[in-house]
Formats: sequence, structure tokens, C-alpha cells
Amino acid sequence: MELIELGKTGEKVPVVGLGTWAYTGGDAPLRRGVELGAFLIDTAEMYHTEDAVGRAVESIRDQVFIATKVLGSTLRYDQVLAAADRSLKRLNVDCIDLYQVHWPDPKVPVAETMGAMERLVDEGKVRYVGVSNFSVAEMREAQAAIKHPIVSNQVLYSLTEREIEGELLPYCQRNGVTVMAYTPLGEGALARPPRPDDDASLHMLHDVAEEAGKSMAQVALNWCIAHENVMVIPNPTAWPAPRRTAARPAGGSRQTRCGGWTRRSGGSGPARRCAHLSVDTARSGDAVVAPLLSIFYRIWR
Repeated sequence: MELIELGKTGEKVPVVGLGTWAYTGGDAPLRRGVELGAFLIDTAEMYHTEDAVGRAVESIRDQVFIATKVLGSTLRYDQVLAAADRSLKRLNVDCIDLYQVHWPDPKVPVAETMGAMERLVDEGKVRYVGVSNFSVAEMREAQAAIKHPIVSNQVLYSLTEREIEGELLPYCQRNGVTVMAYTPLGEGALARPPRPDDDASLHMLHDVAEEAGKSMAQVALNWCIAHENVMVIPNPTAWPAPRRTAARPAGGSRQTRCGGWTRRSGGSGPARRCAHLSVDTARSGDAVVAPLLSIFYRIWR
């Protein structure tokens, strides 16, 4: 598994973590994901999956990086402290690796919220502070209010959701803030064969995946992590199994665009470059997390 530095902390986390929004897979997929190297598990108070994460990692806590979030509706100083204690109890851990503010609340001064986050770090209940769904202006204000670095911003980012590329992504890249991309598979749209009436970009993604001999999910996730400072946290129960077929032979040269990037097929196209990256699961029961075995490799080099 390729690793990425979390902010400027020196802490290494996997470029592919495990998201648990609407997660229903039980212990096995999470534990298997950790075994395969996706040892960052992201949850939140709002997800109601902290208990499930706590059970899954109980016997492997020292192998797992746990990220969770405080509700955007409970950001008063005392509320944040109480929420962290509840999360610690549900996760059954002594310390949260990354504690994130889920959404900013304009009704609560960010300095008040950050004051509580600072105290949690100082008391050893939290290792690192992150935010989620924050704009550049909100990130600047939050960082000015806390002595500890804000190491990450968890935001919507995928081939079809690219708003952050205008201002937020460049800001995070310049300042060494890790972007944690949620919904990198577009709630499944980037992981299933396109329907006839789907946008042309989905059909193009399908064509690229066919040529590379990969699943659409693998291509979409690799596109995200090819960007500096970006990691992804897909839900491990939300993707289909990876392709096992060999890459199809490239025909004549043609140039196409998908989601803003250009690729040229032919002898040097993605199919030729990726043919050696075959997918092979270690166990027959790994269908839920099998895609992890090959999305560790960047196929666009």
C-alpha cells in the first residue's frame, strides 16, 4: 500500500482508507481492509458506526489509524469535549488519532470550537486535529485559533465532483494539508457500468477501464490519488469486485477526454502500461474488499 504523509506531521497513512458512512458490512471487511494495508478507518458521530469500528479493531488497535468527527451542530466548547468522550467510549479507545469538525457552524465562533479541540490534544485524548467541508476562509480562521496544526480537510472530491480544484485543493497543497476525498466513487455511479442515458464522461470512464483491464472503481480512485496531498476513503461495501480480464488489445490511436483529463490509446495507452497489474484475490471470501488489492497501484504513470 502506498502511504501519504498526514499534513506535515511525519505520520504516514494509506492513500486508500476505509469510509464507514452507511456502512453495513460488519467486522470482516474492515479487518480484512486493514490486513491489506488500508489501515485508516474514518467514521463519525453522525454515521452511527463508531461502535462497529470499535468492535472491528478491538484486537488490532495498534495497527489502525482511527479518524472520527464531531457533529457540526454541537460545536460549543463543552459540547465538543463531551462529544469526544462519547466517541472514545463507543470506539473503545483511549485516544482518537484524528478528530475532525464535521461541518462548520456559522452560529458558533470557530475559536470556541478550536479551543476545545486544542484542549483535547493537550489532554492526550486526540492526536491530530482535522476539519471537514471547510472552505479556504474557514480553514484560515480555524488555524489562526489553534496552536496545533490542522492536518486535514475531508471534502467531496471525485472525477465528477471537482469544485475543490478551484481554490481549496491548491491551498491545501501549498500548505501541506491532506485532502481526504469522500464519495470518490460518486455514490456508486463511478463504479458501475454506465446506462445509455448517463453522462458521456461515465461512458468514457468505462472505456478507459475496459482498455486498462481494470474496474471503473479502480480507475476513478487512482485518478483521485494521483493528485498531490489527496487520499480517498471509499466505503468498502460499496464497490463491485475488480475486473479479472486481461486488458483488451489497443486498436488505432484515438484521443478522448473524461472528467477533464485526456488520454491517447494505442501502443502506449493505459491498456499496454497496465497489463501487468493483474488482480488476484488471496482468498475466495475476499469479494467485498478485493478491489483494495489492486487500487494500491497507480495505473496512470
